[in-house]
Amino acid sequence: MAVPENFSELALRRIHERPEATAYQFVRAGRDGGHGLEADPLSYGELGTRSLRLAAWLQERGCHGQRVLILHTDGAQFVTSFLGCLLAGAVAVPAPPPSGARQNVERVANIIKDASVSYLMTDSANASSVSQLLATIGHSDVVCLATDRAAAADGGPEWHEPGLFPDDVAYLQYTSGSVSDPKGVMVTHRNMLANQEAIRQGMRTTADSVVGGWLPFHHDMGLAGHLLHPLWLGSRGVLMPPLSFVKRPANWLRMVDDYGITTGGGPNLGYDLCLRRVTDEQLTGLDLSRWTTAVNGAEPVRPETMDAFAERFACTGFRRSAFYPCYGLAESTLLVSGGTPGTPALERTVDVGDLERHSLCAARAGRPGRTLASSGIPRGCEVRIVDPESHTQLPDGRVGEVWVRGDSVAHGYWNRPLDNAHAFRASTADGAEGFLRTGDLGALDHGELFVTGRLKDIMIVAGRNLYPQDIERSVQQVSALFGSGAAFSVESDRDHVVVVQEVRTSRNYDTQLASLAADVQQCVAREFEVAAENVLLVRPGTVRRTTSGKLQRRAMRQMFLEGQIQPLHEVVAPEVRKLVDAGADARAGSRRGAGERG
Repeated sequence: MAVPENFSELALRRIHERPEATAYQFVRAGRDGGHGLEADPLSYGELGTRSLRLAAWLQERGCHGQRVLILHTDGAQFVTSFLGCLLAGAVAVPAPPPSGARQNVERVANIIKDASVSYLMTDSANASSVSQLLATIGHSDVVCLATDRAAAADGGPEWHEPGLFPDDVAYLQYTSGSVSDPKGVMVTHRNMLANQEAIRQGMRTTADSVVGGWLPFHHDMGLAGHLLHPLWLGSRGVLMPPLSFVKRPANWLRMVDDYGITTGGGPNLGYDLCLRRVTDEQLTGLDLSRWTTAVNGAEPVRPETMDAFAERFACTGFRRSAFYPCYGLAESTLLVSGGTPGTPALERTVDVGDLERHSLCAARAGRPGRTLASSGIPRGCEVRIVDPESHTQLPDGRVGEVWVRGDSVAHGYWNRPLDNAHAFRASTADGAEGFLRTGDLGALDHGELFVTGRLKDIMIVAGRNLYPQDIERSVQQVSALFGSGAAFSVESDRDHVVVVQEVRTSRNYDTQLASLAADVQQCVAREFEVAAENVLLVRPGTVRRTTSGKLQRRAMRQMFLEGQIQPLHEVVAPEVRKLVDAGADARAGSRRGAGERG
């Protein structure tokens, strides 16, 4: 059988091969109000009928090459709209529905502006609020379609083959960083096909695999890993809304059992949340033995989390070897590296002092160590570790920036030529061209990739390179009351360490909070030999994360410098206090100016 030239061709092949088979099951809480789960199935044939109807509607309106925003809370409508865009030759732009937190609304508004969206697909439940948003931001010319109404209509125009090429852009994957500066990764059909094959080879999936998870579809793992991979395989996907998992993490594990998921996962945070919130009662009758590939990615993998999860859920048949640590990013469609299913990932306990000097060396007795989990070997691409300043390729065991080259690497960011020249067209000192600069730090050891952190997150204090996740991890062990935390540095007369730590407390016990803040300072001083003069204890939910669970340290730093964090208790150095006060005044002045202009 001929190799498909684009993902649309591949999807149609699957639809024609298996019209009666279930393509997806969209899981939700049972209608009886209990803790049971129910699923709405969508067959391959029904997916094809709905998607082709939407594709014809888009083609009639000349949408070939146009950006179409997809805002759905319903999974079946999302996959129908996404595939409909691809079949029409339009460029799909997944985004989170603009409801809930203010930053979500701002994010969607910025995506609409950045992508110059022509059409928008949503559902009738959100159509009114979406139309209001379009009018508010001055984009009322964008055509808004409630696809659940359109899908119910019969007749309409005929679909025709759009004539797609491998390097045509299929969708824009907006990165989940700053809401004020969205970047749309241009993922082509060639990228999609190459990365899906890399996932298949790395995770050894087949048409018999059951792939599923809870990550949102506007996130690269949720889209490419959980939604599109079963379609590429011709298998079955099982998907749950993120809110169902967040409200009750046991729902995820119950879904794995009830629907026989073999492959899928989430960020390290997801497993950690299960450890903290799944009760002994919820373990009763749970069988996780068929979960053979529990993917752990999207943020730094913590071996201690995998150890604790495997121990806690061993009674359900879950095996430690089922964990599949991997590394990827939207700029490379999704997967970059991964191990071998059923084989425990390699781990290295390295000396923290040597790591600060960008070297992986075994921890020595009596010195602080940090255990790293391997993210496996490169899958369908070339990975090099490069000095970010000199662009010299580094040998095994040396930490540098992770550079990637291959067919999975996207064409760049939408309408960002300067960013693309820097990030997607990098050359090494010896003249090798066409590399993606990931911005992540890591090292290769006998072909295995160990990711150590983010280049921009590194804290340079007193001439030392400190990894914020090491400080965060140590601080969180100070008290059982501590939840998420973020560490970063700010500069005034010198570089200052700042720790923002969530604390679970029902009342504002000033004495207790002051003691906890002092304990944090002592911990950082003792373990890292630097002063943590700035400690903010805050309410749970204060520390920002992306939809995939990644800590937004830069966003937290910006909030701190603008005085936007409301602490329960704080200790702040006088020099840093001046910075915060100046930032808060500048922000207030900017808002007053905007109000006067309005």
